[in-house]
Amino acid sequence: MSQFIQHTGVVLPLDISDVDTDNIIPKQFLQAITRVNFGLYLFFNWRFLENTPKILNTSFVLNKPCYKNASILLTQRNFGCGSSREHAVWALIDYGFRVIIAPSFADIFYKNSFNNRLLLITLPELQVNDLFKEISTQKKGMSLTVNLYEQIIYTYDNKKKYLFKINDFYRNCMLNDIDDINLTLQYDAVIKKYEDNQPIYLK
Repeated sequence: MSQFIQHTGVVLPLDISDVDTDNIIPKQFLQAITRVNFGLYLFFNWRFLENTPKILNTSFVLNKPCYKNASILLTQRNFGCGSSREHAVWALIDYGFRVIIAPSFADIFYKNSFNNRLLLITLPELQVNDLFKEISTQKKGMSLTVNLYEQIIYTYDNKKKYLFKINDFYRNCMLNDIDDINLTLQYDAVIKKYEDNQPIYLK
């Protein structure tokens, strides 16, 4: 885990709605429970041909040279729908994505993402489409700066900015690098006092 305040990165424009978790990482790659190396299989059925990573699908946007090191994903509504597999989030993070921008996200995917420090930003569909148009004019890819503290997205030339809001709890956790364990440990003394005051037969 790491603190998130601001990130600048190249944007990958994935102009597709209803991308489900099986699109993000197919079920045959879910055997492992560690969170590493899933990036190899991210968008597997779209990135590769003939079911092998040895043959790139050169028409898929992620395989275009200008987006090779993209760390911000711009996509359309209902991203992360389908099954609740947390591996989808692990694959995105392991590949190198830090931020996803879309008009809406599936609920479970939304929670899984913040639990793993993947920042999800919801913008109105008109603004998302405006960003897609802006990216289409840049032959070498386009960078954005996402400032979580200010809750502002800045374009590469600072000519445009987009305001966003996220849940205050998730924002605080990401800004201060707090996870569920940290939150519980904040009440360690209270928990211990409660346990010490329990009757012996309950201990």
